Amino acid sequence: MKTRLITLIFVLFATISFAQSTSQAPIQNISTDSDVTYRLFATRNMYTFIKLNTRNGQMRQVQWSTENETRFETILSDISLVNKEEERNGRFFLYPTTNIYNFIMIDQIDGRAWQVQWSTEEKNRAVMRIY
Repeated sequence: MKTRLITLIFVLFATISFAQSTSQAPIQNISTDSDVTYRLFATRNMYTFIKLNTRNGQMRQVQWSTENETRFETILSDISLVNKEEERNGRFFLYPTTNIYNFIMIDQIDGRAWQVQWSTEEKNRAVMRIY
């Protein structure tokens, strides 16, 4: 009985772990127009997108739904990553990772990079500079 319980727990954790990370990054259908201020990036959650201000790196998490109480837009990062005079359309871009909750954002002018983590829970959202 104890062995079955341990096996069941192991299978549950393995299933949860697999659901959060796979070896293949999601396919992005991104316009080649580099002169846009905002881009919407799909996550592997069918309801969740990341809206990126390509001029300054500010981001919002956008969740759509057929129900009002689960439809929202919230801040991922409201800090501009460049001075106003350095803003350029297309400067920042998001790249998906194999983890469902993480993207890499890059400043395409100076090469700086950030880990962007979205979540339905505010405490798990983060944008962290990669040095």
